[in-house]
Amino acid sequence: MANAVPRTPPNDPAELLGVPQARTLGDRFDLEVANYLVAKKALKLTELAVALRQKAEWGSTLAQTVISLGYIRPIDYYRTVAEVYGLPFVDLQRQPIDESLVRIEDRLDYADRGMIPWRKGQDGKVILAATTLTPEHIEWADARYGQDNYDLVITSPFDILWQTAHLFREWDSFFAREALYSWKPEHSAKFTVTRPQKLTIWGMLAGLALCLFFAPMQTLVALMSFFTVIYTGTFVFKFVLTFVGASRKADMEVSPEAVRALKDAELPVYSVLVPMYREAKVLPLLTKALKNLDYPASKLEVKLVLEEDDVETIEAAKALRLPGTFEIVRVPPSQPKTKPKACNYALQFCRGEFVTIYDAEDQPEPDQLKKAVLAFRHGDPRLACVQGRLNYFNRSENWLTRMFTLEYSQWFDFLLPGLDWLKVPIPLGGTSNHFKLSALRQVGAWDPYNVTEDADLGVRLAQEGYTVGVINSTTYEEANGVLPSWIKQRSRWIKGYMQTWLVHMRHPIRLWKSIGAKGFFSFHFFIGAPPFTMLLAPILWGITLLVWLTNSWDFGWLFPEPFGTMALFNLVLGNLFLVYFGVIAALKRRYYDLVPVGILLPVYWVLHSIAAYKAFWQLCFNPHYWEKTEHGTSSVTQGILDQVKAEGQAR
Repeated sequence: MANAVPRTPPNDPAELLGVPQARTLGDRFDLEVANYLVAKKALKLTELAVALRQKAEWGSTLAQTVISLGYIRPIDYYRTVAEVYGLPFVDLQRQPIDESLVRIEDRLDYADRGMIPWRKGQDGKVILAATTLTPEHIEWADARYGQDNYDLVITSPFDILWQTAHLFREWDSFFAREALYSWKPEHSAKFTVTRPQKLTIWGMLAGLALCLFFAPMQTLVALMSFFTVIYTGTFVFKFVLTFVGASRKADMEVSPEAVRALKDAELPVYSVLVPMYREAKVLPLLTKALKNLDYPASKLEVKLVLEEDDVETIEAAKALRLPGTFEIVRVPPSQPKTKPKACNYALQFCRGEFVTIYDAEDQPEPDQLKKAVLAFRHGDPRLACVQGRLNYFNRSENWLTRMFTLEYSQWFDFLLPGLDWLKVPIPLGGTSNHFKLSALRQVGAWDPYNVTEDADLGVRLAQEGYTVGVINSTTYEEANGVLPSWIKQRSRWIKGYMQTWLVHMRHPIRLWKSIGAKGFFSFHFFIGAPPFTMLLAPILWGITLLVWLTNSWDFGWLFPEPFGTMALFNLVLGNLFLVYFGVIAALKRRYYDLVPVGILLPVYWVLHSIAAYKAFWQLCFNPHYWEKTEHGTSSVTQGILDQVKAEGQAR
């Protein structure tokens, strides 16, 4: 084995700063590396002083601190590590690994230990590329290759990450796509409708056709009665949730005092996933928001999850020269090309205790991660996820953004507290969800074949006995104010709800047992019924118009009592109450400018029905197609981007 004896520069800048004697071998070595960097003028003495102070506050290594603060590039730091060890440095991107030396079963060791076989020397010894050398590293290498049967070189952690991602890309890609299906196929939407479900559906359609042939009037009456009951039940369920939720809060309150009392040294590593596709335009806005997070930079790993073919966004991210806390994860091309598949792929490279997801235009409040940590620490051990509230920075831009804001205000202020009161499964939002990484992996992470993966994951967490909470922290994002883009986004959400209902109804008795009677009925009225009622609404509207506008068509016989009264209740009182709920949601948040537009909510529901029919068509013929939401379309977003660019030029 090659000798690795650290060397010390003649002048010790750390002594000039009055740094106390390092307590551990690792601390002493990091200080020697920092001294070399100062001696080479790669690191300023003032920067070293700041880094040493931050290191003490954050409880991180000096290496993690100087890199995360952006004082030095990782590759330059580890070149200096090699100098101190007296070993060669290799850039694995330019001098790649011999693939024949790596083993898939050692993949986790390569990533966790920062050590990987590189090549074979002329003497036949394996040359190991490592980021540092500790007794544990040497012990692992001795056990794996035999003492004195290997040599060492130094590389950077990002080189090892890059190489492992490259070497195992096919396996990692397969795992991201198929892990859930391989483990629990009954929870996967890879096949949206199973063979037993197909037989059931065709049997029901055949039975319906026979009934319509032999008893058409009675069959139509039965159908309309059934539809009316479903419609009424959905409204009553939402009314109960709103009534109960109006006087409750679902938030897990985390006080500012508790946040201030947190010691950075006691905080865990936090992983942040940002899946993006063709989002180069909003990248500066996102990176600024993430840099403003009040969390130790050395304990934060931000993974920009980009598709390999998205060259524009990859190059834009490189051009920003982001600090070492940011990392680009390139997702190999494969089908389905969905956000949950990309997140599953990136999840394999996460080392945080907790992980969260942000969208490209998100602006989370700076203390959100700390509030999530406190919520997990003081919450129930089965708490697997906490959600941040969502709000919109462009809510008053146009009619569509106003309606979007009203809808989400009702969700977070009324429906979510009602679901929390019932203790039933809560569908997750697509962003600002914070997970225990261990729990997320325990349930198989996201379903890459479900296009509303957040709602599905909330149900699966409940089935596995986990709970979900909400924290009193807000993420501001861009409300979709472009109608074609809104239709695309909403149709994808509705299609995902249809998928989720079909997937979890494969075994209804098992679902009942796992989430209880309340959860079972909540699942139907909150996940299954809304898409159904959106599809049904135009039919009922059409019948109503025919009854009102012509005397030649009398459809009253379709609604015998008490179903006629229920239908009239749904049409008049039901719609009035739903408009009222939208208005009081605006009043509760003091969005007084949104009150007048609340009366136009029925028009907004027409758009939902259009999106629902598009969703149903895609469910039948293209179930896994991911219609991307365009970000950065708002003039408000463009104004913020211009401000960010101006600040960058001023610096």
